[in-house]
Amino acid sequence: MHPPLHIHKHPHCKKLIEALNDCHRDHSIAKFWGHCNDQKLALDACFRQEKRIKSAINREKAKAFQAKLQRSLQEDHRQQASEPS
Repeated sequence: MHPPLHIHKHPHCKKLIEALNDCHRDHSIAKFWGHCNDQKLALDACFRQEKRIKSAINREKAKAFQAKLQRSLQEDHRQQASEPS
C-alpha cells in the first residue's frame, strides 16, 4: 500500500508517480497480476527516501527548538534568582 499519489505532496517522486499511474491506466487488468510491480517498488523506494529526508529535517528543527527552549528556561531562572524576594 502507498499513500495517496498526489504529485504536489511528493515532488521528488513525480516521475515515478506518473509512471505508476500510466502503467495502471495502460494495463488496467494486468496490474492485478503484478505487471506494474517494478514501478511500484521504485515508487516505494522513493517514498522511503523522501521520508528519511523529512525525518532528518524535522529532527534538526526539534533540536533547534529544544535548544531555544532551554535557553529561555535558563534565562527565566536567572531572572527569578536575581529578583528580590
